Amino acid sequence: MSLCFITQQIHPDAVTCLNEAGITTRYATEPSMEAVIREIGDADAVITRDLGLSEEALRAAPKLKIISCHGSGTNRIAKAAAAERGVLVTNAPNTNSRSVAEMTIGLLLAVMRRLCEADRAVREGNWSFRYTNNGTELHGRTIGLVGFGAIARHVAQIAGQGLGMRVVAWSPSVPAEVFETAGVERAQSLEDLLGVSDVLSLHRPAQGSGQPTIDAQALSRLKRGAVLINTSRGGEVDGPALAKALETGHVGGAGLDVMSPEPPLADDPLLRAPNVVLTPHIGATTEQALRRMAMLCASQVQDALAGRVPPHCL
Repeated sequence: MSLCFITQQIHPDAVTCLNEAGITTRYATEPSMEAVIREIGDADAVITRDLGLSEEALRAAPKLKIISCHGSGTNRIAKAAAAERGVLVTNAPNTNSRSVAEMTIGLLLAVMRRLCEADRAVREGNWSFRYTNNGTELHGRTIGLVGFGAIARHVAQIAGQGLGMRVVAWSPSVPAEVFETAGVERAQSLEDLLGVSDVLSLHRPAQGSGQPTIDAQALSRLKRGAVLINTSRGGEVDGPALAKALETGHVGGAGLDVMSPEPPLADDPLLRAPNVVLTPHIGATTEQALRRMAMLCASQVQDALAGRVPPHCL
């Protein structure tokens, strides 16, 4: 009987699906790579969330046939080592796109209307907060999208059709007709996008250079008072540079669901920067998205163990 080793909790419907297909499942005793390396052993398949799978863990699983990633990102997978071994690596694209897009808009509203500060004020008995802290209306403002994949397209639809924002996006790899179909303006360069954005929202996968897309120079090109939203990858933003821009007021606010590293270090300046809403990488954490991701992972594990090529094999 085949064994699927699962590094972190996934939706129970997917576990049931695997078990009904005759595949035994076993969870890691704790969500750490050390535990995975100790316990992966005779696994034929692995389902992993943001923990990924290291080269050492791969070596510890001589029978492994597939690493199924619970999400679209595979940057924490030892892909080169897997390829050498002939181990398939799959992801689950577009299963969480709507949830992450809604999180993006939620963070934006929280920053623009200072919702976290307002909540804190009420709890502390400061009802006069309503007279001293004005929010900002989004209608008619420009949102700039860095990247124009599935998540960004959902954000464009909500922001444009729902909130009445002007939507501009930059993505050199996306054909012009995709922008036209979506009714979104296409920026010719990142610099052009930075210059027109009242809100800048990041939606690109991790870049191979390891350098942040939004560094101090990019932040300086934003309009004074612009807001930054990141539900993409923490490493896409230079955290200390952003903290400094928030302190000076050049950046008016930020909503971050991702940071670098995760969790943040105790001395991370963003933890003390003004008008920042921070959440612990929960953009995809909805019941609906978690079930879609897990069920696709389970389906691809079944494909691989039956000798079929899964549909989202990298």
